Amino acid sequence: MPPTTPYAGKFSPSPYNNNNNLHKYHQPMEASYGDMCYHDNSLVSGSLEALIQHLVPTVDYYPDIRIRDVAPKIVQLLTEWTETFPYDFRDERMMRCLKEMSHHLARGDEYSWRAMQQMTQRLIRRLAALGQYEEAIATLNASAAERPTALKSKQQNGQRSDVLSISDDAFILAQQLTHIELDRLSFIGPEEFIQAFGVKDPLDNHKSFFRKRKTTNLEAYVAWFNRLSYLVATEICMPVKKKHRARALEFFIDVARECFNIGNFNSLMAIITGMNMSPVSRLRKTWSKVNTDKFDILEHQMDPSSNFNNYRTALRGATQRSITAHSNQEKIVIPFFSLLIKDIYFLNEGCASRLSNGHVNFEKLWDLAKQVSEFLVWRQVTCPFERDRKILQYLVTTPVFTEDELHLASYESEGPENHMEKDSRRSLRCVT
Repeated sequence: MPPTTPYAGKFSPSPYNNNNNLHKYHQPMEASYGDMCYHDNSLVSGSLEALIQHLVPTVDYYPDIRIRDVAPKIVQLLTEWTETFPYDFRDERMMRCLKEMSHHLARGDEYSWRAMQQMTQRLIRRLAALGQYEEAIATLNASAAERPTALKSKQQNGQRSDVLSISDDAFILAQQLTHIELDRLSFIGPEEFIQAFGVKDPLDNHKSFFRKRKTTNLEAYVAWFNRLSYLVATEICMPVKKKHRARALEFFIDVARECFNIGNFNSLMAIITGMNMSPVSRLRKTWSKVNTDKFDILEHQMDPSSNFNNYRTALRGATQRSITAHSNQEKIVIPFFSLLIKDIYFLNEGCASRLSNGHVNFEKLWDLAKQVSEFLVWRQVTCPFERDRKILQYLVTTPVFTEDELHLASYESEGPENHMEKDSRRSLRCVT
């Protein structure tokens, strides 16, 4: 029989969550049971063979347990799986296994069978919503690819709307940005973070149900960040008159500040990124008409120095506010997503999945789980703000300039200041 091990701490949080040291492998263990090691009653490492032996019954180790006794635990496990990782079940083989398990439970426990039926229905609804979302994103992307010509013609005819004609209330626009952020966050599967880095670990060098998974929703969210940055730059570079460009600058500074107050750090960083793009930053005459004090404060909050220390402090404050929240608005935490991916990437790459003795490194897995679990809490928040469909439609569908078009619009607004810029404008006029 496999060795008896302490169950109490088997799934308790890791005692090693110090992210300042990503290259540590493990600390001295308090107890070792065969090839599985524990510290403070928490599993830290173990050989894959020992874990399999411990969890899977064999001829010599087969507990005499009736299906009625274990059915509630099976339902609990599968419910946790389907709710946390529903995208695993897009594979027909996984759904077939789930149905087979339901039939087994039906023979032993009617209550558990009903619970399985309800769980399956929730899973099907979730997967249907995912399919609809991905189709909508694909439609938006296809339509965006056809927009450059339409954008130019609107600009020439003076028919293009600008964001201020849709809404001149910075708080309302920040609210609508938060709607988009939370909508798109909610469809990112937690497994997409790990899959985004590719399968490199020996643990994954076997045939699996999950090799065909994609990171579609994660990539769509990153694309949204880029679109928002280019939209901000387009809105600033588009106006012919300097006072209109200055007004657009001031407006987006106010929108960014409202995003910060809400806890929407992703939109905040996208706006700052758009305003720091070279076609915008070179508009010195326009910037001279703007009081940049508020913008300087926001830039300081998102300063990348010291590994984004200021932002991380603000994020911790927003997270604490969310924990003690009395309203859905106070629960909102939308992280700067690219940095979150970077953190998970370095945690994944900075620690080996297997220790030098061949054990599975549970210490690393606990830390990964902590990062992703925090994200799962953030993405489940329901946006409390009223939807404005006109503003939302504008934000996700209005044409935006490409990088070359932004540079050309910038030169047309404020002429080149040196020979390099003159040469750049000349070449851009030939290709745009």
